[in-house]
Amino acid sequence: MTLFQLILLAATGVVFYLFFRQLFSGNYPKRGVDFEAQTPDDRIGGLLQPDRTFSRPAAQGSRIDELIAIADRSADEGDWLEVKKAMHSAEILEPDNPEVLRRLGMALMNMNDFASAKEVFEHLLTLDPQDDLAEGSLANALHKLGEEEAAIAHHQRAIELDGTYAPHAFNYANTLYDLGRKDEALAWYRKAYELDPNLEEAKKMIEELQ
Repeated sequence: MTLFQLILLAATGVVFYLFFRQLFSGNYPKRGVDFEAQTPDDRIGGLLQPDRTFSRPAAQGSRIDELIAIADRSADEGDWLEVKKAMHSAEILEPDNPEVLRRLGMALMNMNDFASAKEVFEHLLTLDPQDDLAEGSLANALHKLGEEEAAIAHHQRAIELDGTYAPHAFNYANTLYDLGRKDEALAWYRKAYELDPNLEEAKKMIEELQ
């Protein structure tokens, strides 16, 4: 045996000795025991990027909630076109969502598109015939369209559903006033003011008509 072979044999023996000493010492990582991820959602990046980790994305609010928030901000700013755009987008996702339809109808009323607003409020009432807000809003749209008998009927239905809500009485009084039925209008302005003493517009109309 040559000197080189002796050196190679000795080196091999040392390597095997170190390997088996480490193996039987138990001092090495064990799957699911010694390794702890830095965060619970860490995941290995993949074969092409083994040094990269990804974490689970933060939970996002629903798209409907985002669109409603946009509509509410736009309404506060008086930007009814933006409200209409946001609610049309939301309507595509959830065509029967009352909160979406209510905001869309409000935008259409403020944009003087009373015919479209009428359709929206009628849709709301097919979803919930007990929706007094939809009844009152439909009455206002019908009044703007000159459909006075239907407007009065829906005002009365809104009041029937919730006789404690001052705007129903106030809006009914407005319709009666526009029709020249001022004595009846005065009675309903008084009713509105009785229900809500902070309703300054009702107080002004009472003073005008007395």
